[in-house]
Amino acid sequence: MYEFRYSNVQREMEVYGYDEMVKTSCRGCHGGCGVYVYVKDGKIAKIQGNPDHPINHGTLCSKGLAAAQLVYSPDRLKYPLKRVGPKASGKWERISWDEALDTIAAHILEYKEKFGPESVVFGYGTGRENEAVIYRIANLLGSPNTLTAGHFCYGPRISTGIITIGTNPIVDYENLPKCVMLWGNNVTTVNADEYKGEPFSVALDAGAKLIVVDPRLTRPAARADVWLQLRPGTDGALALGMLNYIINENLYDREFCENFTFGWDEFVARVNEYPLDKVEKITWVPKEKIMEAARLFATTKPAGIQWGVAIEQQINCVDNDRLLMCIMALTGNLDKPGGQALFRTPKVVNVGQFGAHGFLTPAQSQKRLGGDRFRLSSRFAIINPKCVWDAINDEKPYPVKMLFFISSNPMMTRPNAKDVYKALENVEFMAVADFHHTPTTELADIVLPAAHWLEMDYVGDFWKRHGYIVTRRKVVQTGECRSDHEMLNDLAHRIGQGEMWWDNFEQAMDYILSPSGMNWQDLKEVDYIRGEVKYFKYLDNGFSTPTRKVELKSTILEKMGYDPIPQHREPPEGPYTTPEIYKDYPYILITGVRIPGFFHSEYQGLPWVRELSKDPLVQIHPEAAAKEGIKEGDWVVLESLRGKVRMKATLFAGMDPRILSAQHARWFPEDKDPRHGWERSNISVLLSDALEEQDPTFGASNLKTALCRIRPEYPKEAVHE
Repeated sequence: MYEFRYSNVQREMEVYGYDEMVKTSCRGCHGGCGVYVYVKDGKIAKIQGNPDHPINHGTLCSKGLAAAQLVYSPDRLKYPLKRVGPKASGKWERISWDEALDTIAAHILEYKEKFGPESVVFGYGTGRENEAVIYRIANLLGSPNTLTAGHFCYGPRISTGIITIGTNPIVDYENLPKCVMLWGNNVTTVNADEYKGEPFSVALDAGAKLIVVDPRLTRPAARADVWLQLRPGTDGALALGMLNYIINENLYDREFCENFTFGWDEFVARVNEYPLDKVEKITWVPKEKIMEAARLFATTKPAGIQWGVAIEQQINCVDNDRLLMCIMALTGNLDKPGGQALFRTPKVVNVGQFGAHGFLTPAQSQKRLGGDRFRLSSRFAIINPKCVWDAINDEKPYPVKMLFFISSNPMMTRPNAKDVYKALENVEFMAVADFHHTPTTELADIVLPAAHWLEMDYVGDFWKRHGYIVTRRKVVQTGECRSDHEMLNDLAHRIGQGEMWWDNFEQAMDYILSPSGMNWQDLKEVDYIRGEVKYFKYLDNGFSTPTRKVELKSTILEKMGYDPIPQHREPPEGPYTTPEIYKDYPYILITGVRIPGFFHSEYQGLPWVRELSKDPLVQIHPEAAAKEGIKEGDWVVLESLRGKVRMKATLFAGMDPRILSAQHARWFPEDKDPRHGWERSNISVLLSDALEEQDPTFGASNLKTALCRIRPEYPKEAVHE
């Protein structure tokens, strides 16, 4: 087979006259897929999947296939820039890297001296593999404030996994689960974190039963044995209802529960507060369906649950995550082949160690914005963005004077976009590193040209929990673009951290790999390395929690002053919590439906992927559309208590008529005005970032259950023009 594949590569090169083929790994989303990159005359000519790679087995999505379009985009940032004139003026001047980094360093040192290191906030976007270097420079500076997507994406499941079972449980598709429960995740269009769509499809083709929990009829839901069409924001109640049935029908793994769980009696008491009649009223799911799904999952072994950010981007984020882990544990599916594996990463310096978390003093840690309120997220060095915007706008509890964003576009991806805009406009100094101008870079003082994944060497995926490290090899160089790692390594020397960094970043990669006995040059000779694979580890050592058991009752949350037993919380806005608002805003708005080809706000200017979704869309049920006088393809206005935006309506019968589903992070790169139409169709304008409406332990923003109304756009009406 290998010789056949190798001959195919040779044939490609001979037929098309390619000069070389470089094997690397994609990072078009969260990364990991192995690719072949063909080069001709010094330029990328073709990208295809690597069939021998363990992550994607040769498959590749539209983002990976179109990656070269970003590298060679006519709008690509190739040189450092400084703003000339007022913010959002669109006037920029090319400068050298030395001037750019010297300017940034001077502001860091000035603000550290005048206002303390906590006045400088570093930030990054999702899945960029730069979190380790960003945390390192922030922690060594003494700033406890690193702004990530981690408060409502991936961070909660890692953190709750650690406090509940010791790590993040991953569906072991390699050993073909007999049942998969896909919860708030559409793996056919979203290949996030440890998961890709290909092994999921292989498992189904091999005969696995499928349960899908989703308000919308997705492709997996259409294929499911049981589809649970719940009301948005009621995932916790649904999980408690399933657990109620599993426990009271004696479908749980009694031996495991007696020997390896903590807090059983109190947990069962909480579960019994959610009989199926009550759960049906809360979730809108018939109790017969809940019973069917619970029995199928509990009696089909091995089984696994794969979930997405839909259950985390709500007020019940932490308890939702914990409850799904409780279902895994009670059904006896933890750390077993084909079930919910607890993989070991290869022996490397992990993200936390590289990020120098141990170098941040306790006194500075206590200054973390929102840390006194969101104590679980603070434990994992994650902050809520609203706390940063308030510290800029109101200087409370202290002033934030500087932002440095890398691969992040918070104008489009954080709730209450008007609040975000106000903060970015008011902050004294901001630097941003990105591939091209965005609504966020246009408010910066310094813009740095970031290297694309095809333009860097790096140790890929070493932050994930699937047990692999993948090799990312540099293919081409564009202009003066530099990797996030290189630019921060250089900046660190300018702010007095030189002794804690390296002469060049290859030495840093050697350091990351050092526990394995390898260095970067060794890793370049292979496509990946894998940690030891071992199942049922808890039989020898228990689980890596304070009690050494699965904590159905969390000792850590109890010490923090939170309810240690998972529960259901109603959404802040909803038909039952705010009936007076529901009268005027009678639709529950789901936001963030993923668009093939886009990665949140990224890639929207690339021709190939923009063809997949030219206009910002909102799905509306045909019954609701008829009621509101809306036809397929009409431009409509969506309005909430926070504001209004315009989108194009598309009729979709695969959801409840009381629900609307809108795409997120839509902006218009082709709009050469410096605002890039950031308000026009930005669904984040409609969403609340009020602290009291976010998860009380983690600060997860509530993005999935806002109330809104919809109407046709009036002739000649301009929304946010």
